[in-house]
Amino acid sequence: MTSLRKYQALGRLKAGAMNKTEAEYDRLLARRLAAGEILWYRFEGVKLRLADKTFYTADFFVMNAANELEVHEVKGFWTDDARVKTKVAADQYPFRFLGITKGKRGAGWEAEEF
Repeated sequence: MTSLRKYQALGRLKAGAMNKTEAEYDRLLARRLAAGEILWYRFEGVKLRLADKTFYTADFFVMNAANELEVHEVKGFWTDDARVKTKVAADQYPFRFLGITKGKRGAGWEAEEF
């Protein structure tokens, strides 16, 4: 097992459990929901099939104020594997896919569209 794999294995949580970055983003989405900026969101509520025995579970499905569904994939940092899987899902499904990361020096959030 490579050192990167060991690091990733140590950080994995049970399905349905948020890491610190996801929990912080969840609090942002709750504020946006209360302000009427979004209409609905759910953490790990949707699993998309990419191929035989290959699935993608989005961090957050979000319904924006225009009643459009978006996929928000929240990362502390991107691995090649996560980026490829997100890109494949974005190519197969008609949702807007956003890669969400913390801004520089932890200020705000940055979004990358797939």
